[in-house]
Amino acid sequence: MRFLLRLVSPLLGLLIAAVGAVTAVEVVTAWLVPTSSPLLVPWPTWQAAVAGLAWSSGVTRGVAIGIAVVGLLVMLVGLVARRHDVVLTEPVPEVTVTTSPRSVARAVGHEVRSHADVVSASVVASQKKIVVKAGTLDPPDEVRTAVRERVDAALTRLPLARRPRVSVSVAATKGVK
Repeated sequence: MRFLLRLVSPLLGLLIAAVGAVTAVEVVTAWLVPTSSPLLVPWPTWQAAVAGLAWSSGVTRGVAIGIAVVGLLVMLVGLVARRHDVVLTEPVPEVTVTTSPRSVARAVGHEVRSHADVVSASVVASQKKIVVKAGTLDPPDEVRTAVRERVDAALTRLPLARRPRVSVSVAATKGVK
C-alpha cells in the first residue's frame, strides 16, 4: 500500500501543479489581451455550459459525489499506508522508542530457527500479533511446545511495551532425517 501511495502522491501533486500553471497562463492571457481567444483551455465554452447548471442539478451533485469519493479513497490509501511501528519500552519518559515489525519478526525467526528440530520457519509480526509457522521432521506436537517456549523467551528479551498475541503452528515436512 505504501508503494501505491508513493506512486499516487507525486502524480496527484503534478496534476494539481499543471492545473495551477495552466490556470495562471489563461488568467494572464485574459488580462493582457482580453479580446483574444483562449490560449490552451476553451474556458468560454465551459463557462457557458456551467452557467446553465444549478446547485440542485443532478450533474452538479454527481460531480460533487465523485470528487468526495475520490478524496475519501486518497485519504484511505494514506491512512492504510502509514508505517505500523512496534512500540518499545521507554528508557526515559522523554524518549519514544519504536522498531519495525520486520525487525521483531527477524528476531523471533532467528530464535525459532535455532531450534535443532526446526527445518524451516516463517514469522510475520505486527504490533498486535506474531504468527509463526515452522516445519519439522519430527512429530509436530512435540516440537510445537518447544517452539512456543522459544518464541516466549525471545519476546521476554525484547523490550516490547505491549506483548503481542502469538500464534504458533508446526507442520511435518517431507524429507529424510
